[in-house]
Amino acid sequence: MPHPQAATGDKPSILIVDDDPDHLRIYGWIMKAAGFEPVAAQVTIDGISLPAEGAFSVVVLDYRLTGSISAVEAAQQIRRRFPEPPIIVLSDLFGMPADIATYARCFVRKGEPEKLIQTIRMLLAEAPGSAAAGV
Repeated sequence: MPHPQAATGDKPSILIVDDDPDHLRIYGWIMKAAGFEPVAAQVTIDGISLPAEGAFSVVVLDYRLTGSISAVEAAQQIRRRFPEPPIIVLSDLFGMPADIATYARCFVRKGEPEKLIQTIRMLLAEAPGSAAAGV
């Protein structure tokens, strides 16, 4: 089950995983504008820089990573560190890639920020005891 509250207060905390720092900033702005608390984790040539700890409500993961790991490997690392929050896969593809479907709960095409926010809110509403669904 997703964590309904962020560690920083009453805003749901969203972990955003991408290899592009510009995308991390853009999705961070989108999350803040929607009332969420974004936390960025960049994938680089050296791997993924996941936070050491945190109570994340949802994870947003880019599918096409150009760093040293694939999206599937990133999802595996995320699951080991943060087993509960659902993962939303972002991609310019037209559907959920089969190799990551085991780890991901939802798929959203890039360039659809309204659908991304709607999907996050849907997942938050499914969290037992969540007051964050109204964000």
